[in-house]
Amino acid sequence: MHFTAATIAALAFASTASAHATMFSVWVNGVDQGDGRSVYIRSPTDNSPIKDLASPNLACNVNGGKEVPSFVEAAAGAKLEFEWFHDNRNDDIIADSHKGPIATYIAPYTSGNGAKAIWTKIAEEGYDKTTNRWATEKLASNKGKKDFTLPANLKAGKYLIRQEIIALHEADRAFKNDKARGAQFYPSCVQFEVTGSGSAVPSENFDFNTGYTYSDPGILFDLYSSFSSYPVPGPKISTFASNTISPVVDVVAVVPSAAASSAAASSAKTSSTSAVVPTTLATLVRSSTVQVSTSTYTGQQQAVPTAVRTRLAAQAAAPTATASKVSGACSALRRH
Repeated sequence: MHFTAATIAALAFASTASAHATMFSVWVNGVDQGDGRSVYIRSPTDNSPIKDLASPNLACNVNGGKEVPSFVEAAAGAKLEFEWFHDNRNDDIIADSHKGPIATYIAPYTSGNGAKAIWTKIAEEGYDKTTNRWATEKLASNKGKKDFTLPANLKAGKYLIRQEIIALHEADRAFKNDKARGAQFYPSCVQFEVTGSGSAVPSENFDFNTGYTYSDPGILFDLYSSFSSYPVPGPKISTFASNTISPVVDVVAVVPSAAASSAAASSAKTSSTSAVVPTTLATLVRSSTVQVSTSTYTGQQQAVPTAVRTRLAAQAAAPTATASKVSGACSALRRH
């Protein structure tokens, strides 16, 4: 498609008041962790974009070097959703004109602003030629939520997870040549504590300040010209992000970091209404799942009783457990 310069300018001006986005919360396996702004999200002071590729704010935005008090707890392999908003939750999210990709990175935890070679890409979405839709358009239609999966083999520990929106409506000229234009970056970093028995660590060591350049075809891009594909900037998705391992722990408590520490809710990490049996037990029984009664647990927002989790953990630690013991755990789940 083709637009005149005047039309492009008018579109950009009209969208200024309702253009930008920032992160509101995180969902873990379908469970909302609550308002995370300056709680577990290193929130910027406003929703303005970063355009200077040399800026230390490019990694984690303004305030990216300020630690916040809480961490989101999630098991390796969990499905995560980062929820974005414009001014209020569930509003227009981001202006229609601000089309572009969304990419997700992970790094070992740092108290600094992330402006160094520590990042590994674990997910990305750009332009879908089949549907003629951008990642940002799908974000808006999904009420601001962008999902991805934590690598199942990720080593337990603390991490920063960074998700960025890149708006391309002014990316036809590089910011270094025209301060009024340039690709707009909206990064946001979340503090995570990952549980599990994996051993893989992020090792791509990408640096945004040196890895992104003004000549990158995904950063210098004319959104209003004819195109059939789009290259998302940055490295390829890391191979370790696609590797999987058999979970060692079946029922994992997910503690919302945004809740008061004395009354944090817990949630079962389940698939549908089942929890995967550790591989040490899977060889001893015909079924590889422990079924949870749907009459008691209706989805992942229900917490598994502590006593039940304790019994399951004890069986997971005993490789010599018999099938009858697993059956007992199932009965215990149904009783609760």
